[in-house]
Amino acid sequence: MDLKTLHYFTQVVDAGGFAKASRNVFLTQPALSKAIKALEEELGMVLLERGKRGTQIRLTAAGELVYRHAQQLMTQRQSMLSELEALKNLTGGTLKLGLAPLGSAELFAPVIAKFRQQYPKVDMQLLVRGGVEQTLALQKNEIELATGIIAFDGEFDGLRIRNDPMVVVVPKTHRLAEHKELQLKDLQSLAQVMFEPEYALYELILTACDKAGFVPAEITRVSHADFGIALVAAGTGIMVLPQIIAERYRVDAVVNVPLAASDLRWELSLFWRKQQSLSFAAKAMIELVKQQLEQARH
Repeated sequence: MDLKTLHYFTQVVDAGGFAKASRNVFLTQPALSKAIKALEEELGMVLLERGKRGTQIRLTAAGELVYRHAQQLMTQRQSMLSELEALKNLTGGTLKLGLAPLGSAELFAPVIAKFRQQYPKVDMQLLVRGGVEQTLALQKNEIELATGIIAFDGEFDGLRIRNDPMVVVVPKTHRLAEHKELQLKDLQSLAQVMFEPEYALYELILTACDKAGFVPAEITRVSHADFGIALVAAGTGIMVLPQIIAERYRVDAVVNVPLAASDLRWELSLFWRKQQSLSFAAKAMIELVKQQLEQARH
């Protein structure tokens, strides 16, 4: 039994006979009759009582049941096709985008606004999560796209959005404030303000410090860059941040000293799982990001 045969069956019933139905479905009357007969044989029941030459038909009890369910299936099929068309044309559907707490406002707000303008009927759900949570959310199919710091591998693919230098945020009165550049080893004995472990930047900085031969002696953890910089200004410690973030939340009481590029850089990406089939909405977002990157190069 297939939907096409059920469609033929409903057409015969709606038309009141095979002759008119055959014209409606563009099938010869013998072929149509054969299809319905095959359906009856498959079910092992007579569905239609036929008059002379099939000009008049009447539903049996079994035929009424099959007709009722066939109509529901035809309606569901049309609903499915309509929804698929809406997804394809971006006049419906949902896009779940995971946003990194750092850098998303500066880098993704314009492209998100453009997406909303072009595809207002797509339900966009923005989920702000740390890097560790982003990866887990992708693996659980809770989101389709994510932004953050990640190495592309066999599981993940994406677009490199930004590759920025890092700076060391220090109080203006600190002995390091006069340096033109710092290296990680210069921070060895200093207290640091760092993000919570669920932020990818936390692990990135710890790994870089380990390669430089030390573990930060004293760490104060925060969830927001502006609060972290306020703690630096108050003398709690120093903080390593991407330059774009440090400049955005800069206050008069601190200085941003460049960190040697060979020690650490901040690379933000838009990424997704290779194994996941992306929706039309996700593909449209990727194209808009590509356009933004292309415009930025010119």
